[in-house]
Amino acid sequence: MALCRNAKGPLSRMLTTRPGVSYGQRYSTAATATPIYQSADDKTAFRYAFGVLSRRFSSQTPPAAAVQMSLIKQLRERTSAPIKDVKASLVQCNWDIEAAQTDLRKRGKVLAMKKAGRVATEGLLALAQNEGKAAVIELNCETDFVARNEIFQYLALTLAKQALLVENASQLVSGVHPVGLESLEELKLNLEHPKISGDTTVQNAITEVAAMMGENVRLRRGFVMSAPSPGVLSTYLHTSPQPGLGRIVGLLSLEIEDENSPLEALQRVGSELAVHLVAAKPLFLTKESVSSDALESEREILKSQAESTGKSQMAIEKMVEGRLRKYYEEVVLVEQKFVMNDTMNVKTLLRNLSKEVGSPVKISNFFRMEVGEGIQREEALSADEPAAQAA
Repeated sequence: MALCRNAKGPLSRMLTTRPGVSYGQRYSTAATATPIYQSADDKTAFRYAFGVLSRRFSSQTPPAAAVQMSLIKQLRERTSAPIKDVKASLVQCNWDIEAAQTDLRKRGKVLAMKKAGRVATEGLLALAQNEGKAAVIELNCETDFVARNEIFQYLALTLAKQALLVENASQLVSGVHPVGLESLEELKLNLEHPKISGDTTVQNAITEVAAMMGENVRLRRGFVMSAPSPGVLSTYLHTSPQPGLGRIVGLLSLEIEDENSPLEALQRVGSELAVHLVAAKPLFLTKESVSSDALESEREILKSQAESTGKSQMAIEKMVEGRLRKYYEEVVLVEQKFVMNDTMNVKTLLRNLSKEVGSPVKISNFFRMEVGEGIQREEALSADEPAAQAA
């Protein structure tokens, strides 16, 4: 009875506010509060109003603040998504954490696609190695904050391991070879991280991590270096947050003629030379390998500088040749001063090593890579292409 009396007022007001219809308000005194209808219109109107009230009173009440904070924390730990997005998905899904996690993944992938065009100059290099070769990949993001994230680092290491699996006919020859990114992105992989797991493709894994991080994440490039036989393959990662990751990498292969010679000395010197690569930034292995274009460009610069002194042509030519020797010492690996002992150059270091092991040793290949190098130039070239086409 009390329920009927309390409900009668607001219900009658809702009924009488529907335009164009006048409703009777007589109710029986039965405990079920069954209304007495004067017409079919009264019955229809009552059902309409009762449905509104039912929906209004049956909507779920949000959980207490402490419960909300707990759910936000749990979902944040599961996905690493921004707190703002975590809360928005929980509210959208009536605080159902499983539904909210699915919603986050859907909306995150859409956002990742929208951000794919943004410049990503930060990131990490990841290195994986087996007995026959080493693979290094560059995974880019927009900020160093994301580069320090454990999920981003896990993905980078996983991609480097996958790069070792990409078979290429050119890799059968000793040297440095690019990894086909299309082939790599189509590979299947099984992720086993607490926050990102299951069977997927490389491309889908990158997209999912981009969605989690809220940034453009991009697999930019990859290379594989095959080990010589006989010889050793040495690597060094600089600014390394954990094994296999860094911002600069140096790879170098030392080849020895006598296959029966011990390799311990080669491994020691190879490791030191990999550090040298990172520090000294060589561009060419020997003088003979310097490209004619690079040599001619440098010669023109040096000649212009020498002519500004006002000296004779003979003196200018001598100045140019002297400065070219200095240029070789800066950019040619075997002519550079060894960073760990600047009393000798790398050529002398190799000569001493050959004497130590009793067999000629040479550097067959080297490779240096740094996160973000050349990206701004790539972006500038991409921006110029439409203008060039229009012209």
